Amino acid sequence: MGNERLRAVMTPGGWTNDRLAQAVDVDPKTVERWVNLGRVPHRRIAFAVAKALGEDVFALWPDLRAPRPSRSHVELVALYSRRADAPPRLWWDLFSQAKVQIDILVYAAVFLHEQHPGLNDLLALKGDAGCEVRIMLGDPDSENVRTRGAEERFGQGIQSRCRQARMYYEPLVGKAGVQLRSHATTLYNSIYRADDQMLVNSHLWGMNAYAAPLWHLRRADNGPAGLFDAYTASLDEVTSPTEGMLVACPGGTSTAT
Repeated sequence: MGNERLRAVMTPGGWTNDRLAQAVDVDPKTVERWVNLGRVPHRRIAFAVAKALGEDVFALWPDLRAPRPSRSHVELVALYSRRADAPPRLWWDLFSQAKVQIDILVYAAVFLHEQHPGLNDLLALKGDAGCEVRIMLGDPDSENVRTRGAEERFGQGIQSRCRQARMYYEPLVGKAGVQLRSHATTLYNSIYRADDQMLVNSHLWGMNAYAAPLWHLRRADNGPAGLFDAYTASLDEVTSPTEGMLVACPGGTSTAT
């Protein structure tokens, strides 16, 4: 049974399957299944479709109102009450197994190089092997970094750590497969991703990151989008050049992209 409501919205606006697919970055056959077979997309895609069409998402897919089963217990590998409680090799093991994607979204996280002096060599090796490595560091001159320092009662210490992190990663500038950038976002979580595994260091007001909780997640293969996908979407928003929040940082400089 098809989705007549979706068809009725698309037709007057001249929306073809191909045009809608391009607008929300999916395959045209996927749109065809929504229209002709009544398939329901993932919530994130459904909201993107509704925004493109100027329609209420629940009018298009009422089933999205229904409670969705949680798969958090399936995705959660481990939960550490403090980042400092996690085994130091956890990050090294995480990055070592990556074949496709490594993402590091932090303000500084200088502990990575202090615990793993060979980190740059590992990341360069991964990039050279075809793995996409994206490293996003906090802009030490940004208002959000200064605010975090004040909130954590760390003063300019966090700004100096951001500069220190740049120095640590600078040898990776120009390496194949490696992107080194800085960002000025409000960082609610530090995220370390390697393919379908992820470490999420949540931030608590007034507390340094080492004393805040750390989630170890593994993406589930099937079922509705869960925690892993939610954090990935957040990470991708920060790294998207269209957001205008990224600046390249070779040599410690800050140039808008």
